[in-house]
Amino acid sequence: MIWNKEAECQPREEREKLQSERLRETVRRCYEHVPAYRKKLDEAGIRPSDIRSIADLKYLPFTTAEDLRDNYPFGMFACPLSEVVRVHSSSGTTGKPKVVGYTRNDVETWAEVMARTLACGGAGPHDIIQNAYGYGMFTGGLGIHYGAERMGATVVPISGGNTKRQVMILEDFGSTMLACTPSYALVIADTAAEMGVDLHKLPLKYGVFGAEPWTDEMRREIEARLGIRATDIYGLSEVIGPGVASACEAQNGLHIFDDHFVPEVIDPNTLEVLPPGTQGELVFTSLTKEAFPILRYRTRDITRLSYEPCACGRTHPRMQRVAGRTDDMLIIRGVNVFPSQIESALMGIEGTEPHYVIVVDRSQGRLDELEVWVEVSPELISGEVRRLELFERKVTAELTSVLGLSLKVRLVEPKTIARSEGKARRIIDRRELGS
Repeated sequence: MIWNKEAECQPREEREKLQSERLRETVRRCYEHVPAYRKKLDEAGIRPSDIRSIADLKYLPFTTAEDLRDNYPFGMFACPLSEVVRVHSSSGTTGKPKVVGYTRNDVETWAEVMARTLACGGAGPHDIIQNAYGYGMFTGGLGIHYGAERMGATVVPISGGNTKRQVMILEDFGSTMLACTPSYALVIADTAAEMGVDLHKLPLKYGVFGAEPWTDEMRREIEARLGIRATDIYGLSEVIGPGVASACEAQNGLHIFDDHFVPEVIDPNTLEVLPPGTQGELVFTSLTKEAFPILRYRTRDITRLSYEPCACGRTHPRMQRVAGRTDDMLIIRGVNVFPSQIESALMGIEGTEPHYVIVVDRSQGRLDELEVWVEVSPELISGEVRRLELFERKVTAELTSVLGLSLKVRLVEPKTIARSEGKARRIIDRRELGS
């Protein structure tokens, strides 16, 4: 299903004209109303009149998370608080959060792109959407909520937690779409099995999952366990929240709604813009936001872009599923390690469960040590010790081959690793405690 065919299937030449118009207005707004941006642009020797088209985007300075924190709470707002109808803030950071604001028009824009996102996931006006994202300062819950209402669907605003109740509502209300983090979707699947509820027999058909990195292997696991089509969605509070990009039924990358958010991929070291198809750091510029416009925001997410036509008919560029982050990438004895590499390998090994923790430590010899704790199936854990030892060697060999460095594997019983109702904590880096 396509929610807004005129916008989503617009010829690229027409969209580039629209982007250029909106970019000129956004730069003018930032310069005239946000002192931090005026200072950045002045230091770069750029006046708003210098930006004539989308091709000039590369001349604008970057914005970082530090800029947002330095101007906490409302210093990056481009309008007075009397015009701001809502504020949200980021989660999972240390120190002061990143605060974002929305005018009434911004909320309408957010509802529009979220309706597109839900349509990409298979939803329509007649669906019942169980929203298990958290409500509050986190943008996930209300983002999904407004998009579902814009679509005309029925929203079940259950929020996160109380997993047995989640299963009961899925069963009793006949929810047809589930929205939550991918790791929590698996917690729901585990709980349903414990309750004797067969999710395959429920009306549930679709799921939209995001807010944390996950792999295609994990997507297939979710689809098999819940009996649904699982769709990856992407967003971040600094850009608007969820609704920046979404996979479609083709499952070949996530469509970025670039009539509102223009993407670039840069080399995180040289800051040079990279050509399509090259992996690097994702950067976004908003085109229509009023309260909190953002210029070339460095997301720290690692991906690549494609402008090839999609089978679904949408003409938006597509981003590959996020492979990791420049700031949570682990460097182990000189080797770059992303959690997604480990997850992908584990999901391909029969007998492992989709729950793991990566532990990094430093030995007395000052060498980094990598250990992966992996849950295994009940059948394996209750079997012969010798069989378990052989399986541990198999997992170790597979991960060693994928990562290109030696590591240890610790097999643990089912449900040993703490479950998360939000973003899963995958890394324990003990080097920071350092000896």
